[in-house]
Amino acid sequence: MLNHPLGKKHPVRALLRFTIWQLQASLSPTKLIIKTFAGPVKFYVRKGLTGITGNIYSGLHEFDDMVFLLHFLRKDDYFFDIGANVGSYTLLASGICGANTVSIEPVASTFDILAKNVELNKLQDRVLLINAVAGGKKSTTVFTQTEDTGNHVVAAGESSDNTIELPVITIDSLLNKSIPCLIKIDVEGYETEVLKGMIETLGNPVLKAIIIELNGSGGRYGFDESKIHDLLISKEFLPYNYKAFNRQLNPLKSYGSYNTIYCRDIDFVNERLKKAKAIKIMGEKI
Repeated sequence: MLNHPLGKKHPVRALLRFTIWQLQASLSPTKLIIKTFAGPVKFYVRKGLTGITGNIYSGLHEFDDMVFLLHFLRKDDYFFDIGANVGSYTLLASGICGANTVSIEPVASTFDILAKNVELNKLQDRVLLINAVAGGKKSTTVFTQTEDTGNHVVAAGESSDNTIELPVITIDSLLNKSIPCLIKIDVEGYETEVLKGMIETLGNPVLKAIIIELNGSGGRYGFDESKIHDLLISKEFLPYNYKAFNRQLNPLKSYGSYNTIYCRDIDFVNERLKKAKAIKIMGEKI
């Protein structure tokens, strides 16, 4: 926590927020508690929801990636949140930036809190919620449902006690909604299949950036994540990390060990980042 960019700047505030949350969570472990996020945006949270609890004491859990989204998106843009969990990125995109979001989350219990978070912030007109798995073709698949942010498509030969069969949709099938300029993909190793179902989307010049998690989880399905990198390069995307405080995209030789931001039309992207309004998080203007 104290290695987080905002935690370093405001360690006392971060520790205080952490302590208060731990006390609340211990006293009411199953209760949904409302917390302030960024600006006017709030969210429901309870103990164990690691996909959003980090925002309580660090302001923005995935700091540089989330600030990239906040600096890049504009009102009425389209953002696709693939693997939305309970909605951190969705709430920032639609609640702060005013973008339209297509938010995809497979697990019913998680999806329920995602929907509550959208309703809490009165974003129903800006967020389309889809309870399904994003994949390579329309079908069904088996999914874990008790592993919080680690829930995933069950791999061949994998043993898992608590699973559910879910519908699979492709991202290309959603293009009649509108074309996204930014996509976030966090699907616990299933990124290869998601990309198989969004080849048309990748080819559309409106799409400028992708935030994608490539951390080796694809190995459980026998996927080689270097091929994802090669595919994105072939579509003229290049990998970057973002330094939020100075609004600088730094080119990478390859993808990182966690989230990587892939951008194309870099002059367009940089112009947006440079002109974005400052966002105040934990008392810090970014």
